[in-house]
Amino acid sequence: MTDVLDSSVLSDEGKKGGADCEVKNLLDPSEFRPELKDVAEFRDFSESKRIDIVRDTYQKMYRNQCVNYVQDMHKKWCKFDHANLTIMEALEELNKLVDDSDPDVDVPNIFHAFQTAERIREKHPNNEWFQFVGLIHDLGKVMALWGQPQWSTVGDTFPVGCEFSDKIVFHEMLKDNPDYSNTDFNTKNGMYKEGCGLDNVLMSWGHDEYMYQVLKHNKSTIPEEGLYMIRYHSFYPWHMGGAYDHLMNEKDRGMMKWIKEFNQFDLYSKSDAEPDMKKLTPYYQSLCDKFCPGALEW
Repeated sequence: MTDVLDSSVLSDEGKKGGADCEVKNLLDPSEFRPELKDVAEFRDFSESKRIDIVRDTYQKMYRNQCVNYVQDMHKKWCKFDHANLTIMEALEELNKLVDDSDPDVDVPNIFHAFQTAERIREKHPNNEWFQFVGLIHDLGKVMALWGQPQWSTVGDTFPVGCEFSDKIVFHEMLKDNPDYSNTDFNTKNGMYKEGCGLDNVLMSWGHDEYMYQVLKHNKSTIPEEGLYMIRYHSFYPWHMGGAYDHLMNEKDRGMMKWIKEFNQFDLYSKSDAEPDMKKLTPYYQSLCDKFCPGALEW
């Protein structure tokens, strides 16, 4: 069994909200997903160094993201005692996060937030909550500014506590996971009942789950469809690979269309021109005031 690495201690700066943190390069390994056959249009895979970085991130993820670890992260991060920030202040924090492994875009994550929101706005001009979801869907990445390792912040998500699917990217590395040989967790259903629904499934810890929990804790008025998009937009083994259907219930299957609708804007907005954030901010501030006003507990 591989020991779980203890990389979750917050820095002093993180405990203060990260206001004085230096710019950090943030890898997003999910963007190198090999099953995306047309991803070469957006990503250049010829640089082996980048692929090595991605593989290393997933290897660390798979060595650590077990049932015990995920439960510990829920206890740690769901105290919501890391910072008090408005949505716009949290977006400004994303200015400190740059995806160092993205060969196409070397701008802060905040640009992607506005790009995604604006693409949604073009197609869904009357759906304000959908636009707002586009703006905030990656805000959980602020964990990286408060000491959370990248392998527990970015990348694809997957269920823990049951058999790992071969649809999980770099799934061969999962043999190093602490739960891989645990007979309580390595069967098809593991610790779950068939058809239990994703609400009852423990997912690997990352920015998706954290942002969902922040929104629920702060009583956001985003409808359930929007919260669902945020919580599962990185669960590619399911909504792209078709895995884990045996754990789904009718609610999950009904929500699939929303996940797929959202991901077309998330995945393919990073080639867009940089948005004029100064011009756009008043509009999106009005959405913040509507769906998630004031300072939030993070």
